[in-house]
Amino acid sequence: MDHGDAGRGRSRPITVRVPVEPVEAAVEADAVDAVARTGNLVVRGPLFGVAAQDDGDGPAWRVIVAITLGCPQQARDSLNSRLWFRAKDDADGPEERRALLAAVTRLETERVDELAVAGTRFRIVRAEEYAAVGDRGAMEGPRPTDPEPLVPDWSRASRGPEVDDALVLDPEAPVTPTQVAEQLALRDLCYTGDRFPHDVRADSRRAMDLHPDILLLPPSFTVVEQSTNSWAPVSGPHATAHSARRSLDFALTWTWPRMRGLIPIDAAVDVDARTESAGNGAAGQAAGLAEYAEAATALRAGRVNRLKFQGTVYQIARTRRLLRWGPDGPEGPRPSDVNSQDPVRLHPLLDEDGRIVSHD
Repeated sequence: MDHGDAGRGRSRPITVRVPVEPVEAAVEADAVDAVARTGNLVVRGPLFGVAAQDDGDGPAWRVIVAITLGCPQQARDSLNSRLWFRAKDDADGPEERRALLAAVTRLETERVDELAVAGTRFRIVRAEEYAAVGDRGAMEGPRPTDPEPLVPDWSRASRGPEVDDALVLDPEAPVTPTQVAEQLALRDLCYTGDRFPHDVRADSRRAMDLHPDILLLPPSFTVVEQSTNSWAPVSGPHATAHSARRSLDFALTWTWPRMRGLIPIDAAVDVDARTESAGNGAAGQAAGLAEYAEAATALRAGRVNRLKFQGTVYQIARTRRLLRWGPDGPEGPRPSDVNSQDPVRLHPLLDEDGRIVSHD
């Protein structure tokens, strides 16, 4: 199919592939079951990242900065750093370095959402984050077919897969029946209601015309805590449910004890609730930390996705993201999207040989 076939306001044809391999079929059946359990959707808001497209890539784009950032300027700053380090360490000669540094200069002073440098287009891209909930408001947790390690590694040095690592956004890639059903159901997703400002609602309606198609990004996993009528994120998103559990384990044993004065801020890095409650700390301090250590031990008892600690319920939530797509590729930031910061210089000046310019 010619990727120029989809014009403004027109949707691309979708290629549907019915899973036949046992693992794929199980994942598809799991998705069907999930709709029955948690068939309602709640939208949290936009996330941002950076995608790149080289000459000859066709309609596909590569994600080079995970689409997990809270505002467009954070994504621009991430692109700024990538281009600066490429100019410093990996530029193919002075001409390419000049082009890279010119792009960095623009990113330091302007809110630029697309750049072309050395044969590559870079774009700030926008996704909507959402989650499925059940009739009683419980958020969807990890599915039985979501990837899990055979032997969980809880060490702090462990590094699991990263969100959107090596992800290619390809509007022509085949999708399964449940995926196409979700894509079609989300095409009309639009901000409505007076609680959203007029410009947000107008941009949302315009996006349905300019970027009518939907691409579903891989699921991610977030630690959330339950409040009276809602769930609030604690950490994440993470690429796997186990990575989310490990972040909660770290919060219970290391971060929260320091934040709450149970372990000194300047304590050695290997001091945590486990070591101190085991008798290495003062008696009163150890007693206060025992509850933290016990909660972390309960979390490690298996694939635990729900934990109650000090009256608060924590859950591993399965979060999703959708990206709108138009004739020229993925949607970028909307005029009404809020930036939490202004463009600034992030790195020292470089000369044409990639050396840092000293002002001494």
